[in-house]
Amino acid sequence: MPDRPTLISSFLDQAGWGDMPRTLVAGDASNRRYERLERDAQTTAILMDAPPDKGEDVRPFVHITNHLREVGLSAPEIYAQDDTHGLLLIEDLGDDLFARVMAADSKLEEPLYAASVDVLVHLHRAQSPDLPRYDADIMTDRAALAYDWYQRGVKGSVNATEKDAFVTAFRSCLVPLDSAPAVLIQRDYHAENLIWLPKRTGVRKVGLLDYQDAMLGHPAYDLVSIVQDARREVPEHVGKAMIARYIGATQLDEDPFRDAYALLGAQRNLRILGVFARLSMHYGKPHYVDLIPRVWGHIQTNLSHPALASIKPLIDNTLPVPNPDLLQKLKDQCATIPLP
Repeated sequence: MPDRPTLISSFLDQAGWGDMPRTLVAGDASNRRYERLERDAQTTAILMDAPPDKGEDVRPFVHITNHLREVGLSAPEIYAQDDTHGLLLIEDLGDDLFARVMAADSKLEEPLYAASVDVLVHLHRAQSPDLPRYDADIMTDRAALAYDWYQRGVKGSVNATEKDAFVTAFRSCLVPLDSAPAVLIQRDYHAENLIWLPKRTGVRKVGLLDYQDAMLGHPAYDLVSIVQDARREVPEHVGKAMIARYIGATQLDEDPFRDAYALLGAQRNLRILGVFARLSMHYGKPHYVDLIPRVWGHIQTNLSHPALASIKPLIDNTLPVPNPDLLQKLKDQCATIPLP
């Protein structure tokens, strides 16, 4: 088997981009890397390097990309692919991530979030592809990562009794959501995965990235993802406006939707709490710990909703508030804890 640089060179040669200069664009919490290839100032492409031997698989990305493009959304065109070796050459949508654009001009914050909500409305009206369901069992298991990693990191071990009580109670809260109509949920829909494309029209002004983990789920899930962002503060009035915008556009029954929004918000942020602790303690990425206080704030906001009245005391009594000492404890265990 040729080494990876040789595989990449061969792939780019066959795609007609072998002699082009390459610059690193980004890596992320996964093992994927992205490089920009530049033919000239106006002609660029992105290499996605997703090594299969590190658990990556480009086929889900290709599958979801094709669907998103078929329903009229701005997912990147795929120019070349090598599923076996985990290589894709895709359209370069540029560097104008929503987070950067909003940081440069705060007046664009609400219009960009509104555009992101309009994409969800459009997507949720389309027929969904055949994908697994992000159901109560899976969601409960993922939320329990808060015990597997955060509780383990700050208390030294997982309290199995406390975790089991949470799992039983939380699953019973989530089960009714499984009967709601399912839509495609991208599951990582936030301001650092959306690109502003103002020269395009309508919902195509929003470029989409990082959706390869998409599943079928409740319509509120991606709305939670964009509003309760782990990486940036979304002003409260903007968040409220976006929830109202989605409900108004879809004409869904408001009270059940808001109940589901709070439940899914708790689920998502408990999962992220565990994932960020794991990224530091096992994968050696301690900077994710710095985002935990914001995630904790989202958890508390969701726990204040009546739909989580039975869950709030379980969390309050078992997961400590992430104060500076506890956050440092997670960092001190950087890259030292094996997977269970």
